[in-house]
Amino acid sequence: MSTPQEPYQPGHTGLGSRQLPQQPHFGQDPDSAPFGLPGQPPPRTPRNRRKLWIIAAGAGGVLLLVILGIIILVNIAGSATNQARGLADGFTKLVIAGDSSKAYDEYLDPALQEQLSKEAFISGVKSLEMDRSCKPAYTDLKVATENGTKSADIVGLISCEGKEVDLAYRFEGADELKMTNIKLRPAG
Repeated sequence: MSTPQEPYQPGHTGLGSRQLPQQPHFGQDPDSAPFGLPGQPPPRTPRNRRKLWIIAAGAGGVLLLVILGIIILVNIAGSATNQARGLADGFTKLVIAGDSSKAYDEYLDPALQEQLSKEAFISGVKSLEMDRSCKPAYTDLKVATENGTKSADIVGLISCEGKEVDLAYRFEGADELKMTNIKLRPAG
């Protein structure tokens, strides 16, 4: 004879009742709430990480722009300084080599040429008695731009065997820099 099965009733463990096996819980206590104990904040979600990445990317972008700006500024300033040094070198090499006429024509601004005749310039340079042993050294070089006009002030010394010559040049111009002031005289 068989016994009739009774319907399942919670809390009742009869002979005919079946118990379902418990499902295993991985990584959490089966008696705890899904996010831990009541009152604890939920763990960080991917949305919070996304905000962090957005902020980090923005800060990185700003830093990159600052670095690029500094590089551009250094290149512009370096370029102007190199141009001024090149002008001073070109002029000084011509004067030392005795080609004062060419130095006068190529480097002096027309306004300076009106104040200083070519003959006076050539005889003044000749009186310094510079020769091929002379080498220039620039101790101060300043470049600036104001209202579209560039300027370069160069100060230094021409060292020759047995003597030295002080030098001070000023170059100005919008596109092409020309010498607007010159000082070449024996040091001392």
